[in-house]
Amino acid sequence: MLNNDRLLVQILLLALLGACFWVMAPFWSALVWGAVLAFASWPLMRLLTRACRGNETLAASLMCLCWLVLVAAPLVWLGFNLADHVRDATNFIRDVQVDGLPDPPEWLAGIPLVGERLVGFWNTIDEQGAALLANIKPYFGQVGNWLLARSAQIGGGILELTLSIVFAWFFYRDGPRLAAFVLRLLERLIGERAQSYLDLVAGTVQRVVNGVIGTAAAQGILALIGFLIAGIPGALVLGILTFVFSLIPMGPPLVWIPASAWLIFQESYGMAVFLGLWGTFVISGVDNVLKPYLISRGGNLPLVIVLLGVFGGLLAFGFIGLFIGPTLLAVAYSLLNTWVAEGRQQPQR
Repeated sequence: MLNNDRLLVQILLLALLGACFWVMAPFWSALVWGAVLAFASWPLMRLLTRACRGNETLAASLMCLCWLVLVAAPLVWLGFNLADHVRDATNFIRDVQVDGLPDPPEWLAGIPLVGERLVGFWNTIDEQGAALLANIKPYFGQVGNWLLARSAQIGGGILELTLSIVFAWFFYRDGPRLAAFVLRLLERLIGERAQSYLDLVAGTVQRVVNGVIGTAAAQGILALIGFLIAGIPGALVLGILTFVFSLIPMGPPLVWIPASAWLIFQESYGMAVFLGLWGTFVISGVDNVLKPYLISRGGNLPLVIVLLGVFGGLLAFGFIGLFIGPTLLAVAYSLLNTWVAEGRQQPQR
């Protein structure tokens, strides 16, 4: 009878946990984002807490206010400015349809061996451009509807980001107590090794977050510098877009390549060449240097684990998978590596 009572209690506990997960299901994404924001900026939170003389509530409020000013407000501003840039893009397409492309530059024909072919290709595009736009014009309505749907998703994403900042406030204020609770829970589950595994997980998550966010921030700043030098209108908007697209593999070229094409249309060929080289070797090239350094610093995590986690996380979890995927694979790799190393140290019987 005792075993039956214990089984009944276990079933009730599992049902209770399932109900809790069901209730929290709409907020899991925002909770994960809040945890990522809090964990990535926890060293700054500790400095701010000391500056506030140990007042964790005040420090948490100041941190969340900074997130609202630095992240949420620019995204809202970006959303309003995108409408103007979409209007400019529409006018650009209309001008191309009416006036065609500008005349090919004189230096294009002077390129040895392929100059005449490039000029012919340029003129072919100019002649066929109007017909191509006329053929795809009936689909503009469908593209508009698709953009409206994506705009609704972007609005939902901004709302979710705002909610995640609210959750981050609780993580900031109650961070030490939450960490102590997780430690006690792990000690109950796996015993005295709980602290070492918790440090392992924390270090892995910190390196992944720093690698992804740090590289994206660097690419956004470098892109902004390049756009300002090239005289691209809306350079700040494009810089923020580069930061967002940098979170996606091979994302920055989706910003600087159209900007280079716009410079060519404006007959600013020197700046177009500059921006193309800047985008190829500086904006996109920094990803190959900075991200491996930030991720591997303080650990021996292979870069291929992170790349597989990024691609797999995007497919499995969506945008938040950029952090969940690499973290899961990195933690699993680190735990397995530690387990194998401990097995080698044990004496054979």
